[in-house]
Amino acid sequence: MNFASVEKIAKAVLYEGYILYPYRPSSTKNRQRWNFGTLYPRDWAELQRPIEPSRMLTECLVQTSPETKLDLRVKFLQFMPSIEGENWEQGVERWADQNADMVRLCEGSVSLNLAFQQTERVEGLRPLSGNLSISAGTLGDGLCKLHLELQNTTSIPNPSESARAQMLLQSMISAHLLLVVNNGEFVSLLDPPAELADAVKSCQNSGAFPVLAGEEGQRSMMLSSPIILYDYPQIAPESVGDYFDGTEMDEMLALRVMTLSEEEKEVMRQGDEHARHILERTETLPAEHWMKVHGAIRGMRRVHEDEAQDKV
Repeated sequence: MNFASVEKIAKAVLYEGYILYPYRPSSTKNRQRWNFGTLYPRDWAELQRPIEPSRMLTECLVQTSPETKLDLRVKFLQFMPSIEGENWEQGVERWADQNADMVRLCEGSVSLNLAFQQTERVEGLRPLSGNLSISAGTLGDGLCKLHLELQNTTSIPNPSESARAQMLLQSMISAHLLLVVNNGEFVSLLDPPAELADAVKSCQNSGAFPVLAGEEGQRSMMLSSPIILYDYPQIAPESVGDYFDGTEMDEMLALRVMTLSEEEKEVMRQGDEHARHILERTETLPAEHWMKVHGAIRGMRRVHEDEAQDKV
């Protein structure tokens, strides 16, 4: 499974909102953890409906052939219990990889109990289980509608007596899917061919926004994330690292970090490792980098004389 070309943007999705400026767990905006794409344990979420979801539904279109195969990765963060005396849960990256035969899917469905891996072995991580159901319906001429439903199936003994803060420790945070087809092509849901417009309208998505990913023009990869994106999302080349807040500019956040007092910076150093990396990176940025993040113009093209006349 080759997800390398889209892993950078997927990682940005994974950590969006993870910890926000001023990057201290004690700050008001970081005391109440809130992330995009949180899937709570089903037993608890059913008591909170429709406010707290336990599932994410993705539907998209695939042009298939008899040799088409589907590879996919489920990825999310799981929070660790906070250390005694601290009010902060650090995130651990978790994922599960699967593959399937698209042709067989177009004739039926499969339900998978997921076995999640993690980037590091940690003590005290709460039990968490998930299920992914996959099916596809044939729409004619090799076109299939792919249906994927990811659900947090973690069993909670006393869900009515459990608080949200407790449930976050057994939730899928920033859950998203990476999909790759071999010997097939995905169809853009944002800019489909005219003849497929009605088929695209029939796709239902809940808590997910599937877009084409990878190199612009290729149609073998799709990212289904809880954040609204355009087809072929990219990290700005001027960005040297994540500040976990895609609604802000790197320059603004970097300047804000530089204005923190030494006491505030020390709190960052002693806190979450991601916050510490932000501080270390920002304090060592070379002078030429500041000019790069000051602003950039993209998408300029030469205007022909006849076009200029039309606009006068």
